[in-house]
Amino acid sequence: MGARRRGRITAFQALYAWDTADDKEAALKDLFDFSWVEDQNLENVDFSRLLIAGTLENIGTIDTMITKHLNNWDFSRLNKTDRALLRLSVYELLFNTTPPTVVIDEAVDISKEYGTDDSYRFINGVLDGIYKTIQGSANAGLCGKSSRKGEIP
Repeated sequence: MGARRRGRITAFQALYAWDTADDKEAALKDLFDFSWVEDQNLENVDFSRLLIAGTLENIGTIDTMITKHLNNWDFSRLNKTDRALLRLSVYELLFNTTPPTVVIDEAVDISKEYGTDDSYRFINGVLDGIYKTIQGSANAGLCGKSSRKGEIP
């Protein structure tokens, strides 16, 4: 297993623990010391820390994006494992330079290991919809931003 995959799994586990904690502030302290991680490789921990901090800093935006892409499903009813993995993955799609196909493939693979039998299909569908929305927004943003008449953006 690669260092990035281990880092994502650690971040996913931390986000799950944070989401299930009664005292979220206290949970943050424990999560960021990484004493609970078996493989404390510096690269893994640094990548995990980036993913956890970024996800929590942008949790409102991330949860809104997920909610918009849930068809006939309420965000509060999401399986906590799926919710943690979706949050992590949406953070990477929105705010990180990791290629979207890698983010989605990693999320699907992790969900096969940690989720329910159908989690990987659900995760794939939601992330694919979010990716298409992001792509559509990016393409729409490029059109019409020409500063000179007749210039192709």
